[in-house]
Amino acid sequence: MLIIGSHVSFKEGNLLVSVKEALSYNANTFMFYTGAPTSTIRSKIDNNKNMEALKLMNDNNIDINNVICHAPYIINPASSDIEKQDFAINFLSQEINRCKELGVKYIVLHPGSSVNVERNTALNNIAYVLNSVLSSTSGVMILLETMAGKGNECGITTKELQTIINQVKSDNLGVCIDTCHLNDAGYDLTKFNDYLDEFDSLIGINKIKCIHVNDSKNIIASHKDRHENIGKGTIGFDTLINVIYNERLEGIPRILETPYIGDYDDDKSRNYPPYKFEIDMIRNKTFNNTLYEDIRECYKK
Repeated sequence: MLIIGSHVSFKEGNLLVSVKEALSYNANTFMFYTGAPTSTIRSKIDNNKNMEALKLMNDNNIDINNVICHAPYIINPASSDIEKQDFAINFLSQEINRCKELGVKYIVLHPGSSVNVERNTALNNIAYVLNSVLSSTSGVMILLETMAGKGNECGITTKELQTIINQVKSDNLGVCIDTCHLNDAGYDLTKFNDYLDEFDSLIGINKIKCIHVNDSKNIIASHKDRHENIGKGTIGFDTLINVIYNERLEGIPRILETPYIGDYDDDKSRNYPPYKFEIDMIRNKTFNNTLYEDIRECYKK
């Protein structure tokens, strides 16, 4: 069975909002932040709404074990600054505890940025932070996300991820691969099995626990990280379908993070989520040539 969903909202500690949005897209999983990704402000988890959410999920065949949380961007485990390292450890631990309260088993983490830090030192810093967090938390697996290589990002190659993972003394560490990021980092997704072969030899394919499915606005090896709607970018629909339905990654959640579609890019109130339509295309394995028009027409009604 294809497990597919998208990023959804999570408001005021209320998982029920997330579940209802996911169901509106005909999804059977979803991903969310427990608060704004650029802020430390967090609402208390609403346990009553959480119980309602779990019941609604159960009634609609959404397995909580396939739901993904995403850590905020403000965590930078690669930093050598002691205060920033302490913040990364403490805030990531807090996010993991919120996941446990919600019953979520996976949290995706950007490995960080090596600003003013030698590359190998940055990778060692990431491992140090992960060891510190995972030694004091349990029950939630951290998934390092593959990155595009924008700026000083770490984790842009399988070898870099291997360097980090080999230093971490915990089984609660995996990987989330992102199709846009892989393309922009320089991996040719028309040869996806070659990528999986390399990954399996260096890390182990069993470590891949989530796939972010995004097309890219940029050519391969651009190192820019700009997501595009499915089939509208340089990766292309057929290539993404082959990635999504690759049998070697069967049973792993696929999560869409593609851009909203609207009449005006600078007017967020008139931008509409594409996920219902993209999930439908993916399930049917057929590209919708009128995707943008259909999305606008649906949400204007």
